[in-house]
Amino acid sequence: MFNIVLVEPEIPQNTGNIVRTCHATGCRLHLVRPLGFDVSDRYLKRAGLDYWNDVEIFYYDSFDELKAKFPSSRFWYFTTKGLNRHSEAEFERGDFLVFGKETKGLPEKLLIKNKESCLRIPMIGETRSLNLSNSVAIAVYEGLRQNNFEGFKTEGQLHGHKW
Repeated sequence: MFNIVLVEPEIPQNTGNIVRTCHATGCRLHLVRPLGFDVSDRYLKRAGLDYWNDVEIFYYDSFDELKAKFPSSRFWYFTTKGLNRHSEAEFERGDFLVFGKETKGLPEKLLIKNKESCLRIPMIGETRSLNLSNSVAIAVYEGLRQNNFEGFKTEGQLHGHKW
C-alpha cells in the first residue's frame, strides 16, 4: 500500500508499534540508519508482537541511498514545519511517507529542498509534536481513506451479526 520511512528512529517501542501498523495496513517499512536501538531489542519485538517477521522491512545507511533506489517515486515529508496539512495531500498507492527521529524530526536541509512535499498534522496550542507511531498511523489511515480502504475489511461484526 504505502512505504513508511523512519529516518534515524530512536525509540524501539515506537518502531515496534509502527511495525504493527504496517502489518495491519500492508505497508512496507524502510529504516534509515543509524538506529537508536538494536533490532533484536526486546521492547521492539514486544511492541511489534509477532508481526515483525511478517512485515517487509528494508534497511539503508542513508536517506540518499533510499532515494536513489526509488528515483521516480513520490515522497511526502511529515514535519511540524510543513506548509500543508496532511489531509490536503493526495496520497497514491506506493507513496513514501517519511518521518524523522523523535527528538529532532527530519533534517532542515531535506525539508527546505522538498518544501512543497512537507506535510503537517494539525495540533492546537504549543504542542511540540505528536508521538511518532501516532503520526505514522494518522498519515497511513488518511492515505487509506483517500484510497477508499481498497482491499480492506470494512464491515464490523458482533457475535456473528453484521452491523
